[in-house]
Amino acid sequence: MSLFTPLSRRRWLLGAAAVGATAAAEWLPGAPLATLARAADGFKDFFEGPPVKDYPLRRISQRVWMVWTPDGFPTPENQGMMSNVVFVVTRDGVVVLDSGGSLQIGQMAIRRIRTVTDKPVVAVFNSHYHGDHWLGNHAFRDAFGASLPIYALPACIDEIAGVQGNLWRSLLERWTNGATLGTQVVVPNRPVAHGQELRFGDTTLRLHHYGVAHTPCDLCVEIVEDRVTYVGDVAMHRRIANMDDGSYLGTFRTFDALEKHTKSQIWVPGHGDAGPNLLRENRELFEGIYRPCEQAVKNGVALEQAKALVLADPRVKKYAAVTQGFESNIGKYTSLAYLEAEKEAF
Repeated sequence: MSLFTPLSRRRWLLGAAAVGATAAAEWLPGAPLATLARAADGFKDFFEGPPVKDYPLRRISQRVWMVWTPDGFPTPENQGMMSNVVFVVTRDGVVVLDSGGSLQIGQMAIRRIRTVTDKPVVAVFNSHYHGDHWLGNHAFRDAFGASLPIYALPACIDEIAGVQGNLWRSLLERWTNGATLGTQVVVPNRPVAHGQELRFGDTTLRLHHYGVAHTPCDLCVEIVEDRVTYVGDVAMHRRIANMDDGSYLGTFRTFDALEKHTKSQIWVPGHGDAGPNLLRENRELFEGIYRPCEQAVKNGVALEQAKALVLADPRVKKYAAVTQGFESNIGKYTSLAYLEAEKEAF
C-alpha cells in the first residue's frame, strides 16, 4: 500500500523541489533573499499536512467546552482527530485540557475557541503521554508564545521528553498517512502534583493523580466551581481504553478516589461524550473483563478459557455492541487483565 495519497504525493513533489531550490540557493553566492524565502515556503508546504476541518463544539457547563470528535481511533480520513480538546473559559483567559494530536488539530481547536471567546489561552494541561492528547501543544505554543505554561505530572514530562515524544509523533504520521506532518514535539514546561490547586481568576482547578490507571501518570483536572472533572483517558465513553500501560485495579482505585474526593456531577473523557454516569459505566465494563480473569486465575483456568468467560459476562455483553474497537481489542485486554490477576495472586 502506498504511503502517499494523491494530495500528499503532490506535497512531496513540491517539497522535493523546495529542498533542491534551498540547496541550490545555499551554494549560489549572493542568492537573493526572495529566492530563499520562496524556497522556505515550499519547504514548509512539504513538511506540513493539510488543515483539519472544524469539529463540533459542545458546552459542558458554565465554563467548560469541548471540541468533540465521534472517532476513537486515528485514520487518514480523520487526520488523527480522535480525542476531545476541552477548554475552560475563565476570567483570566482560556485554559486548555489536552491540546489534540497534531499541529493541525491544535490550530483547529484554536479556531473553535475563537468562536466562543477572544480571551487568550493562558495555560495548557496534558493529561498523559499518549500523543493524541498533547501533540497539539505545538499550535498553542506558536499562537501564544514559548512562555505559555504547559502543565503535566513530572513523570509525564519525562516520558514526552524521552522516547514517547518522537514515538507518538511518528505513529500519528503513519496512522494518518502523513496528515500530521510538520508537528513538533513540544514538551510540557510546568510540573504539577496531586492535590495542587491553580487559580485562574474566578476558576479553581484542582489536580488529581492516584497512581497507575490508564498510564502511570494520569492527571485528572477538577473544575471546582462547575462540579466538572476532566478525566483524560482514565475513563472513556463507548470506546475500549488502551490498557497496555495501565492497570484495571488501579483504574478502580482512581474511580473510587475521584468519587470520594470531588463533588463532580459531570465527568469529561478524552474520548466520547461527557456525562454523570461515565465512571459507573466504565467500571462496569472493566469489572466484566477483570473479575472473570481474576476468578480464572484462582481456579487454575487457562487464559484461553478465561476469554470465553469474559465474553459471557453480562457486563461485557451489555457494552460489546456499542464500544468502539471492542472486537479488535478484547482479546488483548483480556490477556492484560489475566496477567494482572496472576501478578496479584503471587
